[in-house]
Amino acid sequence: MSSLDAPRVVLVGAGQMGGALVRGWVDAVRRGGGLELTVLEPNFDQGLAQALESVGAVLNPPDQGAADIVVFAVKPQTFAAAAESARGFIGPGTIVLSVMAGLSIADLSRTLGVERIVRAMPNTPGQIGRGVTAYVSASACSDNDRALVEQLLTPLGAVEPIAAERLMDVVTAVSGSGPAYVFLLAEVLAAVGEAEGLERDTARRLARQTVGGAGALMLESEADAATLRKQVTSPGGTTQAALDVLQAPDGLAPLLRRAVSAAARRSRELGKPGGG
Repeated sequence: MSSLDAPRVVLVGAGQMGGALVRGWVDAVRRGGGLELTVLEPNFDQGLAQALESVGAVLNPPDQGAADIVVFAVKPQTFAAAAESARGFIGPGTIVLSVMAGLSIADLSRTLGVERIVRAMPNTPGQIGRGVTAYVSASACSDNDRALVEQLLTPLGAVEPIAAERLMDVVTAVSGSGPAYVFLLAEVLAAVGEAEGLERDTARRLARQTVGGAGALMLESEADAATLRKQVTSPGGTTQAALDVLQAPDGLAPLLRRAVSAAARRSRELGKPGGG
């Protein structure tokens, strides 16, 4: 086992979410952060494999041994098989960190035979250090355990502890899936611009920069989102005309509520037997 300054971490799964995690860690290691990283992934993206090898990560090693933290970033439906492949890396002092939707702390403890478990939900902006990760820990976890987990998650962006595990399905729907909603906004905005006469590439650039710039402004400003919206909106102007549609009783708010509710419901389903 390693120290808090240089924990030994085993990542199981380097797909979309695992890839976001590991890219954040690679960047942190390049900036001088201490991390002993092992990755178990049968189907490596070549670019990701090269990035990992450049910082001394070990890929799919034949030899196992207890790690400080084992991170599961696979689909919940494949967890049983992943647990078997990683069992040799889990010892009495190992913390298990799950970024899988739906699977509860009790489910993980029952399958892996450990009690020090943390459930977390990062999102893909963690690839560039601008993500947010919410987490909840089992009662068996100590303050030092939580500090180690936060150290591991901080390179990805903001870290938010959550008071109750039952809220993790909502976290999954809001921040875990949230980047897709923003990307869809940019996609639709570009398509509408093109339909109104803009050239396709121009519409895409305008939408991309607008969505990205608005997000950056919101992060840099001390004002909340509602205040920033009002600052852009002149009474009786063009923005107000658009917001009259988006804020109508059948506009964006009820649509997004239904979307988030559907995502949270699906997260709960994924944690049940046969939920895949």
